Amino acid sequence: MNAAASTPGARLQVAPGVPLSGTLRLPGDKSITHRALILAALARGDSIVRGTLDAADTRATAAALERLGARVDWQPGNTVHVTGTGGRFESPGVTLDLGNSGTGLRLLAGALAGYGVGATLTGDASLKRRPMQRIIEPLEAMGARIESREGRAPLVLRPGAPLRALHYRLPMGSAQVKSAVLLAGLNAEGDTAVEDPYRTRDHTERMLPLFGVEVDRVANFVTVRSGALTGAEVGVPGDISSAAFLIAAALLSPGSDLVLEQVGTNPTRTGLIEVLRRMGADIELRDERLAGGEPVADLRVKHGPLAGTQVAAREIPGMIDELPVLMVLAAVASGPTVIEGADELRHKESDRIAAMQTGLAGLGVELRDEAGTLHLEGGGLKSGGILDGAGDHRVAMALGIAGLAAPGTVTVGGAEWIATSFPDFPTLLRAAGAEVSFP
Repeated sequence: MNAAASTPGARLQVAPGVPLSGTLRLPGDKSITHRALILAALARGDSIVRGTLDAADTRATAAALERLGARVDWQPGNTVHVTGTGGRFESPGVTLDLGNSGTGLRLLAGALAGYGVGATLTGDASLKRRPMQRIIEPLEAMGARIESREGRAPLVLRPGAPLRALHYRLPMGSAQVKSAVLLAGLNAEGDTAVEDPYRTRDHTERMLPLFGVEVDRVANFVTVRSGALTGAEVGVPGDISSAAFLIAAALLSPGSDLVLEQVGTNPTRTGLIEVLRRMGADIELRDERLAGGEPVADLRVKHGPLAGTQVAAREIPGMIDELPVLMVLAAVASGPTVIEGADELRHKESDRIAAMQTGLAGLGVELRDEAGTLHLEGGGLKSGGILDGAGDHRVAMALGIAGLAAPGTVTVGGAEWIATSFPDFPTLLRAAGAEVSFP
């Protein structure tokens, strides 16, 4: 992991006016890395995970799994060798700190509940503010015993009898909730099914068959059958949520022509590409193929004019993590952009609506929030400035990218949070030709 990216009080400075070019390889997908590590730790025998994201969030999940008895060996070339527990997690004896990782905490809670392991799961101040009742409710319906602080971490899981299978309809678009229930169902009595009407990320159900788990997917229903997991080899594609910032960088910088290799193009994750093409973006998917059950492609992105658009609430689950950078692109597009159903942004690492309102205001742009429907008039950024990353990796990167299209240099404070998901972000921006100062 890029040590500089976790320097406390780091400031990211980006200057405008430089075309980006070249061919870049993105780090591994964070969502897929979390799932691969957890499933490998549950499995019998050894697993190899290639292309793993080495970042603070995934390291936190790996450290928790080691406390539970798995062996996790990080090797050169972003490869991780995991010796699993065969589902026999040990009592950790200490509180498991997942840092800033909501994915790690929610998925691990499901796995531990399913296998009857007692443990306390917590995280940093940001993670402790995030809602956990959304996983507590279905897990308790399966028979888990969970104590919380008014529906927030720390979560105290009490050991108990095997869980009962559950047929659960997601009340919100959350792949983390879906995955927590599916992971709990791996050791429950009977078949566990989740109805997912929101078309959320399907990485868990794509990966489970690699570990020998039978999965049925019919219409909006995903069903898992309990049974032992066996070790597997998993290839992790490049993270499309990280790619979003480099896609935006090329679109914002006149003369840019950038290629991003081997990016995951899972259709539950490509909402931003669909919206940007609607805005007029020149994004080409080359050499589309499957790798480890996941679709991947090389993306070629060229600078060009963008026009405002309307984003419907039904599109949000497929691009929830990319909304901050979409706001920056909408600010420079011609004409207004309206983003409906963005309320879930209030429950991320920060209140991302409030954080982006403040950040864009520092660049002379008004982001109006009308009960979760966001409005941007477009027309360009009015100034550079010194901005606050709000303790949120995606907000910090989105505001940093704005520096490529601002009339002056943009400096983002608190940029050390970038290390949670994309520690190589400043390095790759520089490699493409951007003028970046960090830390």
